[in-house]
Amino acid sequence: MGITTAILRVREHRKSEKFADVEFLIDSGAVYSVVPGKILDELEIEPYREMSFALADGTSIKRKVSSAYFEFEGEGGPAPVVYGEEGDSPLLGATTLESIGLVLNPFSRTLHPMRLLMAGLKADK
Repeated sequence: MGITTAILRVREHRKSEKFADVEFLIDSGAVYSVVPGKILDELEIEPYREMSFALADGTSIKRKVSSAYFEFEGEGGPAPVVYGEEGDSPLLGATTLESIGLVLNPFSRTLHPMRLLMAGLKADK
């Protein structure tokens, strides 16, 4: 369920000079993020596959998918991105949040750094 918004910078990759600042609805229940296809085209981000997605009402749709680099408050990371079509709203999903190392606090409706864990490593004593 989307409960808040945030503005993130979107690029083709980390060193790209072209970027777009996009206001996203944050939905930690969604897997992938959606960016309007027009913006992705302007950033010269090309799709490499097509995937099927289920909507809340059970309808199945197909959308083009690629990858992009997302930045929020100086932190960034690459993540899959869905090419939004007319009527699709920009949406920030869990994969992008995890890539950037962020978690959504549903009570304060704010983004915070994620507590990152590494299993199997011994701590220095």
